[in-house]
Amino acid sequence: MSTVGKVIKCKAAIAWEAGKPFSLEEVEVSPPKDYEIRVKIIATGVCRTDAHAMSLSFKEGLFPVILGHEGAGIVESTGAGVTKFKPGDKVIPLYLPQCGQCKFCLSPKTNLCERISKVKTPISDQDLMLDGTSRFMCKGQQIYHFMGTSTFSEYTVVVESSLAKIDPAAPLDKVCLIGCGFSTGFGAAINTAKVEPGSTCSVFGLGGVGLSAIMGCKAAGASRIFAIDINKSKFALAKELGATDCLNPQDFKKPIQEIIAEMTNGGVDFAIECIGDIKVMKAALGCTTVGWGTCVIVGVSVDEEGFTVSPMELIMGRKINATFFGGWKSVDSVPKLVTDYMAGKFNLDALVTYTLPFDKINEAFDLMREGKSNRTVLVY
Repeated sequence: MSTVGKVIKCKAAIAWEAGKPFSLEEVEVSPPKDYEIRVKIIATGVCRTDAHAMSLSFKEGLFPVILGHEGAGIVESTGAGVTKFKPGDKVIPLYLPQCGQCKFCLSPKTNLCERISKVKTPISDQDLMLDGTSRFMCKGQQIYHFMGTSTFSEYTVVVESSLAKIDPAAPLDKVCLIGCGFSTGFGAAINTAKVEPGSTCSVFGLGGVGLSAIMGCKAAGASRIFAIDINKSKFALAKELGATDCLNPQDFKKPIQEIIAEMTNGGVDFAIECIGDIKVMKAALGCTTVGWGTCVIVGVSVDEEGFTVSPMELIMGRKINATFFGGWKSVDSVPKLVTDYMAGKFNLDALVTYTLPFDKINEAFDLMREGKSNRTVLVY
């Protein structure tokens, strides 16, 4: 029986309040309105950004909310005015929209879109649809969206500019990672740092994003890639994906940035921070060489403490930058990244530590927090 134009009842994981586990609930998902698409989510990755949004220290979150922003699925139905999608299309929801018309989308200088260019933090933005209402209800209560995607629901509704159509042969339980973790890390090296052939690099944090950054450094032709983490169980995979040296800061009496500087005759050309810790950000900048060293911040910090940089570090030629979604223009780039994966140009499969049924979502977050998972993929 067709569900087009009807409210769909399905399962979702709701965060009712900060600091509490997800609650599996039956939710009602309304039909898409103008320029909206309702998507049946098949698989979704578990990302640390979702954990940040649930944190007691994150002040911007709205509750109750359906989180999730690293998913892949199939179009169920479309609202009026939608021309680029049809039921049955395989798609990846995009937390970074690309309207294609604003000054940001039209510029090659950024991958931002006007829809999020003026917000305080994109993690807390897109909590309602463009008309100011939600498509989710549970127990008679409105449930907020998250980053315009909300992939922790079996069905979700997204705006047309927040969706990418992908290869119909793509395995959704793998390419869902292109919706966030892989694209962010890989793009941080390729697009933001612009790692050069023969260069030296350091990557701080070896979760799914950091491992993807290592893949990006290798693809760019880096000659030496330092992988830094306090969890030594990450080292074997890091080396498999391209790292040449693996370092645990706890093994040294000196700060890790000094160790790296000693090993590289003054510091690396590029450093990429993938944790979201202020002290690690400072270490990443500190391990770059004077003259031309570039540090790229990827990790999201929810602390109110700022990242203080000495003007002298910048005067001496070091540069610091940050990246959002790896610098990719989302609608344009995600289908191409999926095509590259299908062609064997990079190894997404290696990032997936566990594939679990969706009702194991709280277990998946525990695995992430305990450092036992690079990426866990939940399947409905």
